[in-house]
Amino acid sequence: MNEEMHKKMRKVGLEMNLCMGITLSFFLSLVGTLSSGHFTVPSWLLSFLISTVISIVIGLLIPMKKVMDAVDAKAGLAPGSLPARFLDSLISDLIYTPVMTLCMVGFAYWNVVRHGGFMPFLPAFLKSLILTLAIGYILIFIFQPLFMKLILKKHGMSGAPQNKKP
Repeated sequence: MNEEMHKKMRKVGLEMNLCMGITLSFFLSLVGTLSSGHFTVPSWLLSFLISTVISIVIGLLIPMKKVMDAVDAKAGLAPGSLPARFLDSLISDLIYTPVMTLCMVGFAYWNVVRHGGFMPFLPAFLKSLILTLAIGYILIFIFQPLFMKLILKKHGMSGAPQNKKP
């Protein structure tokens, strides 16, 4: 791959990280604050902001495309195929969602405790994790290919080959 293409792919990856990070953070922080029973707009906005930062950092640290391509190849799945999308969504969900959920429940726990309240951390975390893993998977499955298509089009590139073995 030439230097220009490498720079383009890096931009695509960064834009994908931003789009997915913001989207996941928006919905998962909304679900988290709504399911807490103590929804307020300021708490949701703070949760959204913290979650967005966490998800973007994860995306900068973990080369998701390389990880997903390697797992797809190991499983013998064609890039962009429906089975690869199912697996890729699961991989992304298992990387992002538990970390984001742990941080957000930890933040909620810290907030409750510092105001003199009590919140059982483990039950709150497990309940939230189950909910956010399910919702995160669906969000990733729906939005990841849409954002990828839009971002690649923006950069004058086409998507991954469909139904071809790697």
